[in-house]
Amino acid sequence: MNKRTLILLPVFFLCITGHLCAMGKGEKDSEKPQKVEVSGRVRMVGNSPMTVLVISGNSREWQIEPKEEKKLFHLQQQTVTVKAKEYYIDLFDAKGNPVERRYYLKDITVMNPK
Repeated sequence: MNKRTLILLPVFFLCITGHLCAMGKGEKDSEKPQKVEVSGRVRMVGNSPMTVLVISGNSREWQIEPKEEKKLFHLQQQTVTVKAKEYYIDLFDAKGNPVERRYYLKDITVMNPK
């Protein structure tokens, strides 16, 4: 191989890898989180090692940011009311079609039970 091929080949693979990694990822659509009061049951969903703590309400399910999980972990299977900041991420498939919207909570304050 000549020097030009040796230089262009890694650049080509980096471009392809970056493009593939970006496929299917969502974007943070609500840049400014809204303050909300949420009531629902605290549950752990998923399979190990990909488990997520959520609050399941009547209208939707909110995922808890990992750094906030310790505030609610001991309240699993209990109904709680929290004040928090809500934001969402829209997920798309590789063709750019919307798949789902995931809601998240951060800066959580547990109101009930204490």
